[in-house]
Amino acid sequence: METRVAIIAIIAESRECAEQINDLLHEYGSYIIGRMGLPYREKGINIISIVIDAPQDKINTIAGKIGRIKGVTAKTVYSNVTN
Repeated sequence: METRVAIIAIIAESRECAEQINDLLHEYGSYIIGRMGLPYREKGINIISIVIDAPQDKINTIAGKIGRIKGVTAKTVYSNVTN
């Protein structure tokens, strides 16, 4: 199956979202290449970037599920590289 490399950018407006986000990322952990989280204390938000290599439908599913969590915004950027 063809896969794509993408970055999912996540902004969480409260710490309460963290457990839900982590549970979801754990569920799809086999597709995740890397992850970086930055607490922006001055603004009271957390910024997370996820690098993923997965079929496009899986990437869309993950980003959609993350984006449906209350207080969370998620956007996806795709590379032109496919396998």
